[in-house]
Amino acid sequence: QVQLVESGGGLVQAGGSLRLSCAASGRTFSNYAMGWIRQAPGKEREFVAGISRSGSSLYYAGSVKGRFTISRDNAKKTVDLQMNSLKPEDTAVYYCGARFTSSFTYAGTVPSEHNYWGQGTQVTVSS
Repeated sequence: QVQLVESGGGLVQAGGSLRLSCAASGRTFSNYAMGWIRQAPGKEREFVAGISRSGSSLYYAGSVKGRFTISRDNAKKTVDLQMNSLKPEDTAVYYCGARFTSSFTYAGTVPSEHNYWGQGTQVTVSS
């Protein structure tokens, strides 16, 4: 079990940057693959980025690849999402998720693969 709290959301202009952070509590954080998903009103949830237990394997949705970077620090029990070159279509509530796994390479590809989620943080990108 793990509890997650996101922070770092806000309002930025197109082309700007934000860094989201997810702080985890509980034991065995390193046993969880981590990820970020987002949901905008009227749209399906999108798996934005994933990272394996050790950080050796990464996954990015095509819509954010090259602009976003996911990272983790198992000692600090944190997962970050650096978002650059933001676009209005990036506007959404962003959630940090966790998936317990024995795999060292699993990074996730869809929202349903993660069974722990934080409360979310709003990201709004203006035109």
